[in-house]
Amino acid sequence: MNSPKSSYLRFLNLLDVLDRINPGKKLDCIEEDLLDKIVLSFHAKKSMLVGDLIALSELGSQATLHGRLKNLSAMGYIKMVANEDGRKKEVVPSKMALKRYDEISKCLDKAVKLS
Repeated sequence: MNSPKSSYLRFLNLLDVLDRINPGKKLDCIEEDLLDKIVLSFHAKKSMLVGDLIALSELGSQATLHGRLKNLSAMGYIKMVANEDGRKKEVVPSKMALKRYDEISKCLDKAVKLS
């Protein structure tokens, strides 16, 4: 079974292994989407504010998104820092979050190399 599908299935299996390594740090789909947006904006060197994230109505209500941001912060995936004027909070990924994406990249590389 050497097809693109099998590479993707290997990738999913490798991600499952990562999740089992850190069972207490499992993210739900909304948390993953939020973290993806935070990390992408960080790498693009764009500021991501709490207000920007809780306005993403396609991901859920403002209350839901605010709760998920609190969860991400409590798990150590993000930090909320005051911006220049101190009235708004910028959301940045932690070292742990960046390490998570590095590990996911390694899983993808490994799955593709096995094809």
